[in-house]
Amino acid sequence: MDFDHFEGIVEIDETYFLYSQKGQLGITERKPRKRGGKSKHRGISHEQVCVLVARDRTKATVSKVSCMGRIVKTKVENIIGSKLSSDNVLVTDAWRAYKTYAKEKGLEHYRINSDDGKYVIKGLYHIQNVNSFHSRMKKWIDRFKGVATKYLDNYLAWFLIVASRRTKALSNI
Repeated sequence: MDFDHFEGIVEIDETYFLYSQKGQLGITERKPRKRGGKSKHRGISHEQVCVLVARDRTKATVSKVSCMGRIVKTKVENIIGSKLSSDNVLVTDAWRAYKTYAKEKGLEHYRINSDDGKYVIKGLYHIQNVNSFHSRMKKWIDRFKGVATKYLDNYLAWFLIVASRRTKALSNI
């Protein structure tokens, strides 16, 4: 499912999964969670695994586990830096790591700040495709009743294959 580079507008956003040691015996650093459980901390914390998703309008997608907690620009570079060129336009949410990353790489960048009620800039720049991808991915992963974090990248790759085959099947109709 690998590709050389993104084309045109690239939407970037992250989503979070609760850190899981599903199936592991002898967990001593915390109490076991019942039926998935909840984070002890409100908001984004180091108990959550960050999954970075970058997707262009041709549906070329990168979806990888990046880190625990909030994403930083070095992780963005490691995951998608080789696939970006100066021709790309980044569209992200308001998280500051994306702004500094785009500035350092010399990329055109649009920030969607949903707090002020704007989800689309100039009728063209939005992150709705990547957010829709998050929704479908989480719904698909829910069927497994939790995934161990050490296997999460494998499940993300599996979902990319399933989603791409579904897109091809729908385009042939």
